[in-house]
Amino acid sequence: MRPDLVPLLVDAFGQTMYMVLITLVVGGFFGLVIGLGLYLTRPGNLLANRGVFAVLNVAVNIVRPVPFLIFLVALGPVTRALVGTTIGIEAFTFAMCVMASFVFARLVEQNLVSIDPGVIEAARAMGASPLRIVRTVVVPEALSPLILGYTFLFVGVLDMSAIAGYLGAGGLGAFAIDYGYRQFDWAVTAIVVVVIIVIVQLVQWLGNGLARRALRR
Repeated sequence: MRPDLVPLLVDAFGQTMYMVLITLVVGGFFGLVIGLGLYLTRPGNLLANRGVFAVLNVAVNIVRPVPFLIFLVALGPVTRALVGTTIGIEAFTFAMCVMASFVFARLVEQNLVSIDPGVIEAARAMGASPLRIVRTVVVPEALSPLILGYTFLFVGVLDMSAIAGYLGAGGLGAFAIDYGYRQFDWAVTAIVVVVIIVIVQLVQWLGNGLARRALRR
């Protein structure tokens, strides 16, 4: 790769990390909230409410299957109303946060429903409030798979950032397209691929380690 492209690669790496980290924090938080809402309002659960559960379930089912490229376009009017524009790194990061929230919500719900119901019933029998059960039983019991789910979300968000980069958000995806694919410089593409693989491997290693520690607590 040409030496003059190195600073551009560093900038692209920073842009990708900006989009990914903000999306993980915001999308991870709202995904956890929505996922807990789905779990708690399921029929027969702590805060059973068919209406709330149906609304959340339908919302997740509508957003989650939509390919991210189409979702970016469909969300355009909402993005313009809240961010002020439909282009640029902030606009695409907003769309990534929305998509990540609904994707992670389903992962959270699927992990929480695997908790042994006997543990929940024991806590209820001792008079614990729903909030206390969530804080001291539900989340700790599912902490290890939730960490692995969060690690899985990271990879998905990295994919989203590449698509967003292709449409003008910058980052490693845009760098690979502009200086690799369009200029027939396969060394650039190869370096970007290696950088992404290294990032994913490091995050997976960190996620696996944290999950093991949570499992042995």
